[in-house]
Amino acid sequence: MSFELQPSVDKESQPMIIGAGEPTGGIGLCGWILTAFSWFIVICTFPLSLCVCIKVVQEYERAVIFRLGRLLTGGAKGPGIFFVLPCIESYTKVDLRTVSFDVPPQEILTKDSVTVSVDAVVYYRVNNATISIANVEDANGSTRLLAQTTLRNVLGTKNLAEILSDREGISHHMQSSLDEATDPWGIKVERVEVKDVRLPVQLQRAMAAEAEAAREARAKVIAAQGENNASRALKEAADTLSESPTALQLRYLQTLNTISAEKNSTIIFPLPIDLLSSMVARKK
Repeated sequence: MSFELQPSVDKESQPMIIGAGEPTGGIGLCGWILTAFSWFIVICTFPLSLCVCIKVVQEYERAVIFRLGRLLTGGAKGPGIFFVLPCIESYTKVDLRTVSFDVPPQEILTKDSVTVSVDAVVYYRVNNATISIANVEDANGSTRLLAQTTLRNVLGTKNLAEILSDREGISHHMQSSLDEATDPWGIKVERVEVKDVRLPVQLQRAMAAEAEAAREARAKVIAAQGENNASRALKEAADTLSESPTALQLRYLQTLNTISAEKNSTIIFPLPIDLLSSMVARKK
């Protein structure tokens, strides 16, 4: 004999089905009569009744069965084959695959009083088929509406700079808020992504002008720094050349070589300032 330890489940942390804790008196005498009559029809029409009573759900589906308006114990059925009594039982198929939908663009007033248009995409799936049918009328529609209001509430507490720079943090905040709110509906929100943030045209122009002015200011600062560095380099070069007249003459010859290499028709011969000053002094 082998024993297997089962993990304990905290019932208080699990979502409760609406009406599950209320006392019930059973299906009553009428219910038992209808159940017996249904079985009688199945037996009398066998095997044709199998075409009506036997149902199949896919691997990604579950079936929630109601008998005489009451939820059957044991949870949802599937995947595979299950049996439904005619006339007294009805069932609803629930798709467990991940569903994605686009949140329509929402006009949102940010914390710093800027109006922006934001849209997002939400990925979710049904985590508990029984609760998604018993606790909420339309789990998919309710999740879509809740996603719109959550997007407005979350972004309304953020500045424009935070919305533009911290999209990942906003997405995680929305995902946790939606997941907590939809847990009693049997919905698991897997991922939320902010798709696009649209700014007003006037604000775009103002931000573009501000960015252009900042770029021009940085360009002027860089140009001024370049002029400063160039002037220092020229000063050091002048000090080096002033120490040797021969070096200055060689520099003149190098300049002439550079000019002549460009095939110019006019050649300029530089004259030292000291030579001109001496000539002027002699004339006087």
